[in-house]
Amino acid sequence: MVTVISHAVVEDAPAILGLQRLAYQSEARLYSDWTLPPLTQTLESLQDELAQSIVLKAVIGEQLVGSVRAKAVGHVGQIGRLIVHPEHQGRGLGSELLARIEVAIPDVSIFELFTGTRSESNIRLYQRLGYQIFRTQELSAAVTIAYMRKFALVDQ
Repeated sequence: MVTVISHAVVEDAPAILGLQRLAYQSEARLYSDWTLPPLTQTLESLQDELAQSIVLKAVIGEQLVGSVRAKAVGHVGQIGRLIVHPEHQGRGLGSELLARIEVAIPDVSIFELFTGTRSESNIRLYQRLGYQIFRTQELSAAVTIAYMRKFALVDQ
């Protein structure tokens, strides 16, 4: 079946939140922390994000299989919550969503995102797509965040 990537709307919030909670279970197990923000986010908070950010969704048939969100803050495109249904991981969907969200953020010169330092597959994916770690921050004894960025290609 064909994967369709399009802009999410507020009515997609419950499905996105459900997928987000499913997708972040592996991170919770990795860090032994079930209080990670993606797992505790409320529907209302996600609905607010949908109103204030660019949110893309990936759908196969009727099933939501991926999502990513971003917003421009000055010249920086802040990308977050790249999620892919566990049954669809490793097939290029995360790479496609990331490429599409980069194009959707207007007038930025840098893209930034973050992931946990133990999330090696995430770091490899982002590095393969041109992102590099530029700083780390310890959030707790169990969690250290790697902030990654890459420069946007400028049309000439």
